[in-house]
Amino acid sequence: MISYKRLFQRAIAAAPDRLHFAAHSHHLWPDASYVGQLAAWEDGVRLADLKWDRVMGEIWPAAQHHVARELGLPDPDTVVFAPNTHDLLLRIASALPKRPFRILTSDGEFHSFRRQAARWEEAGSAVVERVPIDRIAEAARAGTHDLIFASHVQFGTGAILTNLEDLAALAKPEGPWVVIDGYHGFMATPTDLSAVADRIFYLAGGYKYAMAGEGAAFLHAPPGFGPRPEITGWYAEFDDLALPPGSIGYAPDARRFLGSTFDPSGIYRFVAVRDMLAGEGLTTATIAAHCAALRDQLLAGLPGTPLARAELLNPPDAGANARFLALRHPLAARWKAALEDQDIVTDVRGDVLRIGFGLYQDARDVDRLLGELAHLPGARP
Repeated sequence: MISYKRLFQRAIAAAPDRLHFAAHSHHLWPDASYVGQLAAWEDGVRLADLKWDRVMGEIWPAAQHHVARELGLPDPDTVVFAPNTHDLLLRIASALPKRPFRILTSDGEFHSFRRQAARWEEAGSAVVERVPIDRIAEAARAGTHDLIFASHVQFGTGAILTNLEDLAALAKPEGPWVVIDGYHGFMATPTDLSAVADRIFYLAGGYKYAMAGEGAAFLHAPPGFGPRPEITGWYAEFDDLALPPGSIGYAPDARRFLGSTFDPSGIYRFVAVRDMLAGEGLTTATIAAHCAALRDQLLAGLPGTPLARAELLNPPDAGANARFLALRHPLAARWKAALEDQDIVTDVRGDVLRIGFGLYQDARDVDRLLGELAHLPGARP
């Protein structure tokens, strides 16, 4: 198996004894991200006020094209960036024409949307219906909703939404709108949105498998959906000479969802990492195959460890797969703590231990992990 540790020398050297199996939570940064961060700083001091010409004229379009190529989007101008996906979610919701709006979502969404939806519900701003992810298309067809929100890959269990086309077929500019949270799918598994790009919103960012860290969230916004968000910043302004004085203009593309002044360094890092991957000939499919081999190696060794008693919630199949294993067991939290004592990073969600895979791991890392797993508390099978 090929090792790609040379691309992550700074992150590995920063904690040489650490074994990091939580790429699904906080992916280690490759050296290219450091180059991008320095470029952002250097442009800031070299260009000063003029840095925004470079940010919006060169870095931003480069990032848009990278996202469009990754997702099969026909037009890069449907992509807009923000510091986090929550900002973008609020702007989407503010553009919905009805109040209270009716939400259909899964019962396994990440805390950001789970909390916001619950607060909207509490305040009387929304009516929320929650169903298991495998029932969301059925519920969408049977109900009357304004917003359908679902993760492409469920953060807790690794379950994958496989019927994007069924949801997209229901979407209309007047409602319902379909929003896909792609954070655990973007650059984790090959994703082609070309057939549904004109009907769904798609949220993701650089924090996970895009390897760029914080501040590089993005939204793909289909044309004609949400032309005038109520929550809006001056960066969304569009100078239309035909507008009467005092009118509030909006950009005709995804920039209609922009806010105001932002830190562009995350976008610099994203572009630098994507450029590096292109130079190395590393596609999402290539990286996913590397990680799948590590996953299979780990699964083959689990029978000799206490984790063989755990319920594997997302066994791999021939289709798209999450880039982590979700193992349910009452001892999950104790296992995570015991591994942390050995400087091995995993994470736990309730009674589910998650072990994630990244480009910076190789077969030797899995061997070391298996050696430590064998000593975890709990009776061996």
